[in-house]
Amino acid sequence: MLKVFFDHQKFSTQRYGGISRYFATLIDHIRRDADFDYETGVVYSQNHYLPDRHALLDNALAKRFFSIGPVKNRIYDLNQTQCVRLLKANAFDVFHPTYYDPYFLEYLKKPLVVTIHDMTYERLPEYFWAQDPLSQQKRLNIERADLIIAISEATKHDLLDLFPAVKPEKVRVVYHGIDLDTPLIVSTMPDLPSDYLLFVGDRSGYKNFYLLLEAFRTLSRRYPDLHLVLAGGGNLEVAEHEAIGRAGLTGKITHRHASDAELNTLYQQATLFVYPSLYEGFGLPILEAFRAECPILLSDTACFREIAADAAAFFEPRSQEDLTHQIQTLLDDSALRRELVKKGQTRLLDFPIEACVQTTLDLYKSLV
Repeated sequence: MLKVFFDHQKFSTQRYGGISRYFATLIDHIRRDADFDYETGVVYSQNHYLPDRHALLDNALAKRFFSIGPVKNRIYDLNQTQCVRLLKANAFDVFHPTYYDPYFLEYLKKPLVVTIHDMTYERLPEYFWAQDPLSQQKRLNIERADLIIAISEATKHDLLDLFPAVKPEKVRVVYHGIDLDTPLIVSTMPDLPSDYLLFVGDRSGYKNFYLLLEAFRTLSRRYPDLHLVLAGGGNLEVAEHEAIGRAGLTGKITHRHASDAELNTLYQQATLFVYPSLYEGFGLPILEAFRAECPILLSDTACFREIAADAAAFFEPRSQEDLTHQIQTLLDDSALRRELVKKGQTRLLDFPIEACVQTTLDLYKSLV
């Protein structure tokens, strides 16, 4: 039986999030595979997706302790201590860290698999804090890795371009997947506008939210009943409220914290999902929107073209004029929106979660 050690990092820092959900999905499938076993090194976690609820401190007393005061560092340090103990014990076959903290390098004696989710920090360094160590940490992971999983061909291309010393055969593309068999779970969301654009996730920097804000200001004059709904990405902060107010859009833009079921509802009822990001490694919200039968407008980037193919509309990523024009075209053409939804249903079939999981398990086997 092959044992994979997934470490704690994203399970310590994320309650919700795409990366922790990716690893939790791998773990969930391994639990049902007689040829595999796993270890997480998680003593305590508040992560929503983690399927193993047998963490050592998964009890009422621990939950009360970790609910008092700032807890993130305490959780992280506790779990990291456990991971170091397990690394020293060396009772596993493959190590697959859930993020890039290189704390494990001095202890690891087994093959290392690293998933590269994107090369955003390296491609767009101007959007990030100069003292952020993530690029350095990622480089150390890449240099030590026995096998690198890239989540798209675009990500693999950028990785090899930025790290020419990496041998191409060490990098394998494994697309993210989505559950195509379980019926879509939705949840009632009161007071949703009848006609709205949907923006999902973080709104900072390269996510290009402010370009959409300017486009929406222009569109609001033509479509007075149109709203913009923001999902996730944290609460609207002071500067964002100020920008919305200056644009005269207070009352037309709302923010929702959404569970997975509520997010499905937001996709399902949206007139259009707009994903204006300047760069992504894959773009899982594309698959989420496909599954909820929501038409999509994407920035014209290599990654988005690769994942969506002809099942989405595209705009020039830095052009507010083109973004406005493309949204207007889609708002005025319901037949085009229906055509995109139909193509999205077909494109979705290329991304079953089983393919993602099975390919990853086969790669683990290739190292042992």
